[in-house]
Amino acid sequence: MNHLLSDRVNNLSTSQTLAMAALARELKAQGKDIISLSLGEPDFNTPDFIKEAAKKAIDENYSTYSPVDGYVELKEAICRKFKRDNNLEYKPSQIVVSTGAKQALYNIAQVMLNDGDEVILPAPYWVSYYEIIKLSGGTPIEVPTSVETDFKMTAEQLEKAITPKTKMMWFSSPCNPSGSVYNREELTALCKVLEKHPNIYVVSDEIYEHINFSGTFCSIASIPGMLEKTVTVNGVAKAFAMTGWRIGYIGAPEFIAKACTKIQGQVTSGANSIAQRATITAVDADPSVLNEMVTAFKSRRDLVVGFIQNIPGLKINIPEGAFYVFPDVSSFFGKTLKGTKIENATDLSMYLLAEANVATVTGDAFGNPNCLRISYATSETILTEALKRIKEALA
Repeated sequence: MNHLLSDRVNNLSTSQTLAMAALARELKAQGKDIISLSLGEPDFNTPDFIKEAAKKAIDENYSTYSPVDGYVELKEAICRKFKRDNNLEYKPSQIVVSTGAKQALYNIAQVMLNDGDEVILPAPYWVSYYEIIKLSGGTPIEVPTSVETDFKMTAEQLEKAITPKTKMMWFSSPCNPSGSVYNREELTALCKVLEKHPNIYVVSDEIYEHINFSGTFCSIASIPGMLEKTVTVNGVAKAFAMTGWRIGYIGAPEFIAKACTKIQGQVTSGANSIAQRATITAVDADPSVLNEMVTAFKSRRDLVVGFIQNIPGLKINIPEGAFYVFPDVSSFFGKTLKGTKIENATDLSMYLLAEANVATVTGDAFGNPNCLRISYATSETILTEALKRIKEALA
C-alpha cells in the first residue's frame, strides 16, 4: 500500500533507537531476559518539587489552551536560566516553548530550510537531525569524525564542508551519541570559520548540558558575534528526568522565534499547560539539585569505560557528558562470531541482541557505521551484567 502514501513519508527512515527499543520490548514480552541499553532516557524519577508544582497547577485549573509560544512566566524563567547557566541574554520574545526539543528542531528546519539548502552535520549526530532536515527539503552534509578525535569536528573540516549552498550547521554538545563536549577553545575555532560566512546559522542542541563531567560548559551562542546567528535548543527531558512531560524550548534571533511560533500555531499550538507550569519550577531551580544524578552518571560512565577498555577489539574514548558511550567496533567486521558473519555495526548490534540478549543501537543510525551506541542510563548492577554478556559474546 506504500504507493498510496506520500513520497515524503516513504523516503523517511524509522528512528532506529525507537525501533531497537520496541524490538527489545517485544523479545522481553516473549519471555527473553533482555537488557536494553538502547534508549536515551534517565532511569531517575522526576524530582518531587517539580511534581508538586504540577499538582498545584492542576488545582489552580491551568487546563485551558496555553499561548502558542508558551506561558510568559515560563519564557521569563527560561531567560533567567539562559543568563544564569549560559551567560546568554534573551528576551521572552526570543523564546518558543514546544512539545519537546524534537518539535523545536522540526520547527527550526521548517522555517529555515528551502529545497536544496545544505546543513552541515558533524557525524556522529542524533538520529533525528538527518531525517528532520531531509523532511524539510534540506540536504544533510555529513562531516565524519572518529574515536581518535573524540568525535569532534575541527575548524579545518568545517571550512572544507562549506559551499555556496550551506545554510546551517547543526550539532549537539554534550553529544548524543558520543558524549563528547566541545570546550570554549574548540567552539571558538569553529566560530572563526563561521565569521567568514555571515549567512550560515547554527543550531546548538544543549539538552544534555547539565549531564556533564568536564566541569565547564560553553554555549556556542556565548562566543562574541554568535548570539545573532545561533538557535539554542534545550529542554527539561534529560537533566530533570522529564522525558514524558514533553517540554523543549529555543532561544533564537527574534525573526526565527516568530516564524517558529507561526508554524507551531498551525500544527500543535501551545505545549501541555500542566507540564509548562511544572517546567517553570524546573528551570528556576539551582542546577546543584541535579548533583546526585550527575554523580551517579559519572560513576556509571567510569564503570562502563573501564569494562569496555578490557574487551579486546573495542576502541573507546572517555566521553565527558550525556549518558552514552560510542565504542568503535570495526575490528570485528569481516569476522564470524559463533556462526554469525559480522559485516558492519548493524550486524554486530543484532548479534549482541540474539547472542547476549543485550540491546544496543548501531552507529549507522548516527552517521558513523564503525560504532555502537550504548546507553548507561540504568543501574550499575544491570550495566555490569550487560557488559559481562557483551564480553562473552565477543570472546
